[in-house]
Amino acid sequence: MLGSPSAQAQSQSDLVASSTPIQTGTSFELDSAVLGDFRQVNVWLPTGYADSTDRYSVVYLLDGALDQDFHHIAGLAQLGSLSWTFGPIIVIGVQTKNRQTELTPAPEDARYRTAFPKSGGSLQFRKFLEAEVIPFIEARYRTGERRAVMGESLAGLFVIDTLLRQADLFHDYVAVSPSLWWDDRRPMRTASQSLRSMPPGRRLYLAIANEGGTMLDGVDLLRNALEQQSSEAVTVRYSDRSGTATHSTIYHGAVEEAFRWLYPMPQIDYGPTPWFMIDGGSPADADR
Repeated sequence: MLGSPSAQAQSQSDLVASSTPIQTGTSFELDSAVLGDFRQVNVWLPTGYADSTDRYSVVYLLDGALDQDFHHIAGLAQLGSLSWTFGPIIVIGVQTKNRQTELTPAPEDARYRTAFPKSGGSLQFRKFLEAEVIPFIEARYRTGERRAVMGESLAGLFVIDTLLRQADLFHDYVAVSPSLWWDDRRPMRTASQSLRSMPPGRRLYLAIANEGGTMLDGVDLLRNALEQQSSEAVTVRYSDRSGTATHSTIYHGAVEEAFRWLYPMPQIDYGPTPWFMIDGGSPADADR
């Protein structure tokens, strides 16, 4: 005979010895003088950070609020710690509120000024990163020599815009399905000029899904400019995911690939193949 619902509930509660909230990282709220607003800045530290004196590369993640992309990108960083295949890195998630304003350069094309009247605030948002976020992080954590900026879609546009306008702010750039259709691709048509004065040692991971149209054309214009660069100041890893990914599905997998390229770890030597992975093997084979 089954017990009453109240008895079953009591039995289930008895199974729980204790409960603890799951903590992914640390969340700060910055009072930004540059933006005149409060912004959430989230921090994920690699496994072993507290027990070491090492310094770590830092990835600044745009759209990095707790209800944006912070959790799943921090999860990828943790995957590196678990698998020992890339990393370790520090992930900094930076909140955006009005993406159309904060992530776009001011358009020259009148059609874009009319269609997107609140656009063109990327210069101010970049100043927020440079003058407030980066100093805040570097004063509190053991940051290494290299820092990266990462984003998808309009945030990817911001990444490329930063590379072309202020390349000394970051060393590594990750742009996934960047919205390079912006302003009728005008910045991409003049990318070659910006690359002439590029500081050395920059790396760009660039990925595209099946967007096509002016989105793909903008990426192709940028790639052509990068291929023609004489100084090769920017090392490029291009990932064409048009056959397997859409704009909605590309980000997570592309970022994992970017992490493995930017922050590789030595391949693990697992030793001889164990007997149970050999057809017909036996424990005795291990002694031979």
